[in-house]
Amino acid sequence: MVTTEIAQLSQECNAWRETLRSFRDEFGQLKNRLQELAGRQTNRDRDVLLEIEHLDNQFHIQLINIHDLKRAIKNHHRKLNSEMAETSGQLTDETTNDHENLYNDYQRLENTLQEVKQEFSDFANHIR
Repeated sequence: MVTTEIAQLSQECNAWRETLRSFRDEFGQLKNRLQELAGRQTNRDRDVLLEIEHLDNQFHIQLINIHDLKRAIKNHHRKLNSEMAETSGQLTDETTNDHENLYNDYQRLENTLQEVKQEFSDFANHIR
């Protein structure tokens, strides 16, 4: 039973990291699209320029957030594997709580990323 729980937590970590890798790639592409859109702006509308700057900053910040959470998940995954080896498959309460906290962080970041993507989509549709 306990080994199954650790295997499940390990699979969750891998799934989260894979999703974050996909987001990282997608946000890199969105940042490139934003630069293309910015380069096509002949109208130097102050509001458009401010929105471009805002979105560029958001992409930068969210790419950092993705990196940081991915790193935290990787470290947590190592801890899971270490505890499994050292304690015959018994997880400490601290590790279980850490997993739950990481899941909450993952969900919050995923929601934020969806919001930023929607904000970019709305902006891109507006300036076309």
